Amino acid sequence: MHTLSRRKFLALAGISGAATLSGFSALAAMRGNLKRLTILHSNDTHSRLDPFPPNDPNFPNMGGYARRAALVNHFRLDDPELLLLDAGDYFQGTPYFNLFGGEAELKLMSQMGYDAATVGNHEFDNGLVGFHNVHHHAEFPFVVSNYDFSDTILKGVTKPFLVLERNGIKVGIYGLGITLQGLVAPSNFEGYKFLDPVEVARATEETLKNRHRCQVIICLSHLGFSYNHDRPSDVVVARETSFTDIIIGGHTHTLLDPAVKEKNRRNQEVTIGQTGSSGVRLGKMEVLFDVNSDEKLVESYTTKIYKNQGA
Repeated sequence: MHTLSRRKFLALAGISGAATLSGFSALAAMRGNLKRLTILHSNDTHSRLDPFPPNDPNFPNMGGYARRAALVNHFRLDDPELLLLDAGDYFQGTPYFNLFGGEAELKLMSQMGYDAATVGNHEFDNGLVGFHNVHHHAEFPFVVSNYDFSDTILKGVTKPFLVLERNGIKVGIYGLGITLQGLVAPSNFEGYKFLDPVEVARATEETLKNRHRCQVIICLSHLGFSYNHDRPSDVVVARETSFTDIIIGGHTHTLLDPAVKEKNRRNQEVTIGQTGSSGVRLGKMEVLFDVNSDEKLVESYTTKIYKNQGA
């Protein structure tokens, strides 16, 4: 398997290189050997359920769960089988979390139809018990591969990976969480074990690729995009893995528009996306996948969420 250049992939699809992603992906999906996978993603919403006010200095009249839901529904008209994913820290940041402990966030994400989410450090601001008390409001799975909760109240609450099928493409999803040490009060995560993210990523992607025969592998990461030291990050995971195609990140509130491309251990492209913070943007990735050769093209952008955006 190898990743095609945009020009080569467009030539394979028989489409002009000047075509837009939405134009050629729709056409390519109609060809027998080419399939399309649409991924929408969010991160670090921090309980920002309502839009920012018009006089906000950074995000005037932007964001809000209702507007995000409208945008998601708009994209579902084009691809009813799209994936909707979150990279963590949906809790903490407004009085909604202080009053309801995360219940409102999880109920609204469920109504939007999220397929999966990983957990960020702020999901544990009320301790493992706090997360346990509200997790049942989520009608989607929590995926984190490098947290071991087997000796805690959260045993069985999270999954190490998922295998889904969308538009005839078998998709594997795994999750990586940042160490809670130094970010969360020790009493709030007592009993959990933190496992090395890179080692876990390699083992999990191997399972998804070779045992479950996944054709596209996605990592939901709350490690952070990149650091100036050896701390595990999305860039490090991309470079040190072999089969992960896409990393949807969070924690560092980095806006990647378009997504960043890094080369993995096999010199293939890994696409890393992140939408900043506070729910003011929704990320979108389009994957064109050739079922005969496993060749794929990933393109991405983020969409601002604001009033009267026409979606």
